[in-house]
Amino acid sequence: MRAWLVLVPVVLVTAVGIPLQWLSLALKLPSRRWIPLIYHRLLLGMIGVRVRMVGEPATARPLILVSNHVSWLDIPVLGSRFPLGFIAKSEVAGWPGIGLLAKLQRTVFVDRNSRAATAKVNEAIADRLREGDPVVLFAEGTSSDGNRVLPYRSALLGATRDAFGSGAPASVQPLAIAYVGLGGVPLGRTRRPMVAWYGDMDLAPHLFAILKRGAVDVEVHLAEPLTGPDRKALTFEAHRRSRAMLAGALRGRPA
Repeated sequence: MRAWLVLVPVVLVTAVGIPLQWLSLALKLPSRRWIPLIYHRLLLGMIGVRVRMVGEPATARPLILVSNHVSWLDIPVLGSRFPLGFIAKSEVAGWPGIGLLAKLQRTVFVDRNSRAATAKVNEAIADRLREGDPVVLFAEGTSSDGNRVLPYRSALLGATRDAFGSGAPASVQPLAIAYVGLGGVPLGRTRRPMVAWYGDMDLAPHLFAILKRGAVDVEVHLAEPLTGPDRKALTFEAHRRSRAMLAGALRGRPA
């Protein structure tokens, strides 16, 4: 019953938000930055997701937030904190409902198998960075069970930084998303996959399970930003910091 009581207002808020954001994007209104912010905050409030921030986003621009990826919940969790854009694989654009919302969030879709699309993708990423908002890169290239950070892919980070062209290289700020509680009870290693969405899990059953349970506690940890020309060194250090922050958050002792 709770799932349906949550789903109905979520659908209503989404139905109102979609045309407003579409119009804001079409007319390039300032509201295109803060409508997703309000939407994600309302969404998390209705579902029952509580977010705790540890650290602050860097003031340097352009800025790339390099994060682990655990669940579809990562999008509203990060999107509820401050205006930003996302970089996602091209398949997401075709997902029913989710693809439309991602486009309205000003997501840049990357086709990793098409080199011909590189220039167009780079231009779109550069446009996001020039607007002054951070872009989020899930550098693992997939999602995990929330208990670990998979290796970061230096090619993804390198391509994102190179997209800005000859301007000042973008700063890289490591980020870690840690799901630490469910229903007021700490999530242990074995229970954390109840929130994580990964592997071959179907989206609809997982979404309904989250709506049914609610009361999810998540922490977002941000490290100091990194700079430098070596993409492999940056990727290694970003991964090291994200892994340390996640491990500390899951132990209850933030790094």
